[in-house]
Amino acid sequence: MIIPPGLDLATTLGLLACSALTSLLTASLGAGGGVLLLLLLALFLPPAVIIPAHGLIQLGSNGGRAALTWRHIDWRLMRAFAPGVVLGVAAGALLLVTFPAAVWQLAIGFFVLYLCWGPPQPRAALGGAGLFIAATLSSFASLFVGATGPLVAAFIKQTQTDRFRTVATFAFAMVLQHAPKLLVFGVAGFVFRDWLGFAIAMIGAGFVGTWCGVRLLGTVSDQRFTRLLNIVLTVLALRLLWLAAVSLLGDGVTR
Repeated sequence: MIIPPGLDLATTLGLLACSALTSLLTASLGAGGGVLLLLLLALFLPPAVIIPAHGLIQLGSNGGRAALTWRHIDWRLMRAFAPGVVLGVAAGALLLVTFPAAVWQLAIGFFVLYLCWGPPQPRAALGGAGLFIAATLSSFASLFVGATGPLVAAFIKQTQTDRFRTVATFAFAMVLQHAPKLLVFGVAGFVFRDWLGFAIAMIGAGFVGTWCGVRLLGTVSDQRFTRLLNIVLTVLALRLLWLAAVSLLGDGVTR
């Protein structure tokens, strides 16, 4: 059913509207929608449901964006990205319950800021080996912090000069990352069937937002797109650092 356990009709409709708006944000600015949607879902969904449900919705949302922009996907980069995803998710599955999310929030936040505002990366770091490492680390972390899109987007941004290639390649990278993650949660016991109708409705609403966002993307120059994407990624990185600080300080107080 579309209305999942614990939600009412008004809340469900509100989240469907949010799915459309966050997908529009990612399609037009390159990143940000996935993290924003994760925050919104966290307001209404049970804690154990948030990351698996978000991953299912994002798989469909990024799949729709990749389908609309598939001609622009950098397949060479994706061939290096895919093995890293498999390795990262496999390693993360071994520590699914025990690893502290705050550590990865700090690492991702600082690294995104470095990629956005630090010195240009050497060519070797942006090649196949660099992307493999980024895929492995971000896929590992995605099992704990839910939305590692800012890290992947910041890295892919370094390799592309065209806004359509950036958006398309990032979308397909996230499809590769979310798919095996859902398999891990399924094996761990999460019952996706109870949330499937809701997820399909959210994906459908997200596709509408993606369609609009891709058309907005055509009205922005590559230079302005890069500036806007840097701003969005910086805000998201600072939010991750804030969450990590609150978590670590909170643990220190309780001890």
